[in-house]
Amino acid sequence: MPLGVIPAGTSNGMAKSLLDSVGESCTAFNATLAIIRGHKISLDVATVLQGQKKYFSVLMLAWGLIADIDIESEKYRWMGSARMDFYAIQRIFCLRKYHGCIKFVAAPGFENFGEPNELGGEIDELNSNWVMQDGYCGPTFDMKGFNRKIEGPFVSIWLHNVPWGGEDVLAAPDAKFSDGFLDLIVMKDCPKISLATLMGEMNKGGHVRSPHVLYLKVKAFALEPGPRADDPNKEGIIDVDGEVLARGKGTYKCDQKTLMTYDKLHIKVDQGLATVFSPIN
Repeated sequence: MPLGVIPAGTSNGMAKSLLDSVGESCTAFNATLAIIRGHKISLDVATVLQGQKKYFSVLMLAWGLIADIDIESEKYRWMGSARMDFYAIQRIFCLRKYHGCIKFVAAPGFENFGEPNELGGEIDELNSNWVMQDGYCGPTFDMKGFNRKIEGPFVSIWLHNVPWGGEDVLAAPDAKFSDGFLDLIVMKDCPKISLATLMGEMNKGGHVRSPHVLYLKVKAFALEPGPRADDPNKEGIIDVDGEVLARGKGTYKCDQKTLMTYDKLHIKVDQGLATVFSPIN
């Protein structure tokens, strides 16, 4: 069943990605017209798995700086979209780093990113937690392919399915709608002045060219989030498609229940699993 996307939120990353692909502005009128015309394209869908819990993602996953800005800026929602820029400045000057580790299956041409990953008992652990359910259960996970890893601490981890994360944030300029890969943007360290400049270049995708940023494509991804480097009693937020997937201790609204726990999770992409209306013929 084809899905139509009409921009009516704060960021509108999916609608922006679809309309910008043909040079059209991100408006409800243009999006509605694209649906009426009936042109369709395939869209990759990522499965996020943690134990017996499973959710699907079509836009992005963030942990660290980007997730903190996206979720914690909710307290300034009365400012409209300006809340993101306002809170980004706060987070840059009071920069956080998070301990943790990421493991991944690199796309062809990106196999030299990160360090070799020695596989252990996590293969059996992942398989034992897999529970068959009604409906589509997502792709099969095989940890044997997770042969690369990057150790923290991290400033930000950002995993993207489409180019735009918001109407003015070109998060992953090389992302495609149905290439079977997710674009991974990794930042381990960055001087605050350079980070402010880098954040200012996100509206045109210039941040991925920064020497402080690793930008690569992956087929599957594992996140092992840890505590903040400056305070081991505080953890972070995992953000999927603009919503909180997991909150660690000491975070914004940490007393609220979340879909998953702040712990290891796995992501794998299904190429072209969804269909969306698009201005592309």
